[in-house]
Amino acid sequence: MVSDATNFPPFSLARLLRTVFGPKSDEKVAILIDLDDPSRVTGFGFLKDESLTIQRLAHDVFYQGLKNGGLEELGWSGGELYAYQLTGGSNLDMADLIVDIDGNHKSFEADIYPHYDIVLCISTYSATAPLTAFAKKYGFRGATLHGLNEIILSSGLSVDYNEVGEQAEKLRLALTAADFFEVDFVVGEESCTLKIHCDRQEAQKSHGLCRGPEPDVANLPAGEVYFVPTDAEGMFPMKYSDGTIGKMSVSGGKIAEASLLTGSQDTVDAHNRKLAADPVTGELGELGFGTQVLPVSGRDIQDEKILGTMHVATGRSDHLGGHLTPDLFAEAQNATHDDILFSPTKTPEIRVAQVRMTRNGTETSVIEDFEPTDYLLAALNE
Repeated sequence: MVSDATNFPPFSLARLLRTVFGPKSDEKVAILIDLDDPSRVTGFGFLKDESLTIQRLAHDVFYQGLKNGGLEELGWSGGELYAYQLTGGSNLDMADLIVDIDGNHKSFEADIYPHYDIVLCISTYSATAPLTAFAKKYGFRGATLHGLNEIILSSGLSVDYNEVGEQAEKLRLALTAADFFEVDFVVGEESCTLKIHCDRQEAQKSHGLCRGPEPDVANLPAGEVYFVPTDAEGMFPMKYSDGTIGKMSVSGGKIAEASLLTGSQDTVDAHNRKLAADPVTGELGELGFGTQVLPVSGRDIQDEKILGTMHVATGRSDHLGGHLTPDLFAEAQNATHDDILFSPTKTPEIRVAQVRMTRNGTETSVIEDFEPTDYLLAALNE
């Protein structure tokens, strides 16, 4: 895996926001954070809780940065901080209630979305999918920065997103219009292959630029090329949050069943019950490849952007151009978009031996043992 912890300029909030959103003036910006009790934002009471490191960075770096000169430098207004109820899952819809620092209860749809040009969401769980849907409805632009930490600030948010976009485009062109990808996995003595069909679709890229005029929401740090699979079959290993590793049996584009490789049978049984009760939770909604040279941050939001890593995702896919919307799930709480990252630091027990792309009948190796092949490196150097 290609990663490097050096050679990043010092973080600059104004530079980041100007690069991402463009040098526009007279725009109004809001900052969102998530809390288990949104009323804890009143008087900045949440700052007393040392465990809320993401929310503290939202306050110290973004809120204070805008209030102490950032708004003036950008020519923007606003900078208000609001809290909403912790959703408990990636890309779940947020409750409409939102609370300001004076303790006033407000509404996302009545008080926030129609009245701000830029919305910055710095949260525990990703809100990219719901914010993208509301951006299209109300016309704002925004960025989601879930899982923010100091490493991300000093690297993934300190890069020049013009260069990130150029690099992502080079790799997008190298992978676009693929018929399918095959991924070979090895776990101990066990090996398996997942085949993901793309049917020659145009690859998409996460480049971090959200300059309009159309409404959009950037996911930061950015830097990946991705597809919404049209079908998939085979098997792949997955590491659960408790360290258990299961083998996913895939057919018809979705996980049909999980079996235990190592760890807790109870964990796998619980997953199978969820798949049986709500089958769309197992649908593969994304195949992604990292495009940047970045240090490992310990947060998937950055680590999935590292060149040499790959990820698949299950569940909600409407924010990526897929068909799976929250109403198609049996339970609203299941309507998540869950990235499954494969990297030597996140999943050291799982080796991605090779990723092969077939395009126009020609098979090309693109990743081997978490390293980009000469094919991808040549594309980057063009």
